[in-house]
Amino acid sequence: MNLSRDADQQFPRNGLLFLQLLVLGLFLIFILRFWYLQLHKGQDFADRAENNRIRHQLVYAPRGLIRDRNGTLLSVNEPAYALAIVREDSRDIPEVLRQVAIWLDMDPESIRETFEKGRLRIRRFEPQILVHSLTFEQLATIEANTLVWPELKIITKPRRTYLDGPLLAHVIGYVAEANEQEMNADPELNLGDSIGKKGMEFTMESVLRGKKGLRQMDVDAAGRQLGTTLLTPPQAGNDIRLSIDLELQRYVDAQMGDHVGSVIVLEADTGQILALVSKPAFDNNLFVTSLSHADWAVLRDNPAHPLQNRAIQSAYPPGSVFKLVIAGAALTERTAVPSDRVFCSGGLRLGNRLFRCWERRGHGWMDMNRGLVQSCDTYFYTLGDKLGVDRMHPYSVQSGFGVRTGIDLPHESSGLVPSREWKRRRFNEPWHRGENFNMSIGQGFMLTTPIQVARYNAALINGGKLLKPQLLADADPEVQSELPLQASHRDFLVQTMVNTVEDGRGTARRISRPDVRLGAKTGTAQVVRLMAEYEKAKLQDIPYHLRDHAWMTSFGQKDGRSYVIVAMIEHGGGGGSTAGPIIKTIYDYLFPKDQFHDAG
Repeated sequence: MNLSRDADQQFPRNGLLFLQLLVLGLFLIFILRFWYLQLHKGQDFADRAENNRIRHQLVYAPRGLIRDRNGTLLSVNEPAYALAIVREDSRDIPEVLRQVAIWLDMDPESIRETFEKGRLRIRRFEPQILVHSLTFEQLATIEANTLVWPELKIITKPRRTYLDGPLLAHVIGYVAEANEQEMNADPELNLGDSIGKKGMEFTMESVLRGKKGLRQMDVDAAGRQLGTTLLTPPQAGNDIRLSIDLELQRYVDAQMGDHVGSVIVLEADTGQILALVSKPAFDNNLFVTSLSHADWAVLRDNPAHPLQNRAIQSAYPPGSVFKLVIAGAALTERTAVPSDRVFCSGGLRLGNRLFRCWERRGHGWMDMNRGLVQSCDTYFYTLGDKLGVDRMHPYSVQSGFGVRTGIDLPHESSGLVPSREWKRRRFNEPWHRGENFNMSIGQGFMLTTPIQVARYNAALINGGKLLKPQLLADADPEVQSELPLQASHRDFLVQTMVNTVEDGRGTARRISRPDVRLGAKTGTAQVVRLMAEYEKAKLQDIPYHLRDHAWMTSFGQKDGRSYVIVAMIEHGGGGGSTAGPIIKTIYDYLFPKDQFHDAG
């Protein structure tokens, strides 16, 4: 019975095997977990542990400085203070964001949106910027509470400042915070980085932008900073020197007064732009510190469009300024010679329509020189009719119209030189003979920019070279193409511009000075066909939006210096009466009057 009882008390062999397997499985699980934690994820956990003690922070690099041609500073970098949060150090992020909004008197939703925007791009232990620019009062409030709110950090970063604001806003442009698309396209950009958005800040971004440095910070368990070490110093961006003469820019801006339009002053032999004024302008400093919705609404809804760079982005009918091109085409295509005469009785009839000359009484007999000097429309109706659009279009394009000049500014307009094909595509209509008349005097569909007119004028007096308009003082002259004009024909056109200034009946006689060789061509570009009640009214009695645009293109030469000045005044009326006085004062600045008296 004892033997039987011992046999009954033995453990089942299957149960013992199960127990052994269970113990073995537990050991395998421990071993696998140990391998996962110590080997597979060991480096990651080591990095996390290290980050609890050592953190890295980017050090912002200052952008390169911008100066004028004489070395005068135009844009600088000033220290600015941004507010950031380290998510890993925060126990209640919504409460932190709410408190920040209270301190800074900001919309809590705006703070939250900024936080959510950067949360996926910034690691938990890195500072994530919430506010890009703090005032000194805001900075003091935050600094006074950093012991209670250790997750909040103050980051010093350079902030762009434009010393002359609106004066050069259309040339320099501005920097602003990079958006999502820009950050995705450039791996060097981080949330909160500022990059060039307009003007030379945009086109010279790769030159002006510096390279960030790296700083190591020792922190305690609460995230408080104990010490710092600069691992990699930041590299400042390269400086650039513009071709703009700041004092001349100020003078030209003052001469324009409250007019809407643009003025360009450039060197004919190099293509360097000495002044480029577009009015109205805007304060580019507004964009640096996150433009408010109210300020943006003011700029956006302004009917004068201050953000528009009228010198390169606005395309206008060139009016009689374009007659120089048509005269050159007639000479080149041998459809006319300078001595050919046309009688102007006040217009030219085509079918039932009378195409009027600006001089209703008529100019009488006109040759090419007098037709340009007195800007006779009837003479050019005749030339346009002989040439036709099929010859005017390619010649105009070869002369630099209807194509961008390549100036180092974004969003340049190409203007428009119409053709038969263009009109068919655009309106599904054929080209009409009367449209040759309109095109010959720079009206109809023809559109050009002031910078195109300036480049063409420079080519007339520099030997026929169409030069790229340059905005960098160190840039060499860049010949893009040649005018399709014989030297003798080019000299003839230049002489007619001189005659337009010196002749008693010339439309640019207002700018005449005996000690300087001056040449010009005026233009009055019709915006709309005036109603009968305004046809004989004075300029001030015509509604502003119905007034003609005023053009003048000109050159001045003395003592080896050759300048081109183009003025385009929107709704300014006559080119000679409105643009002329502005251009005259600029030549008086370039060639001071004391030289005039000495020469007398």
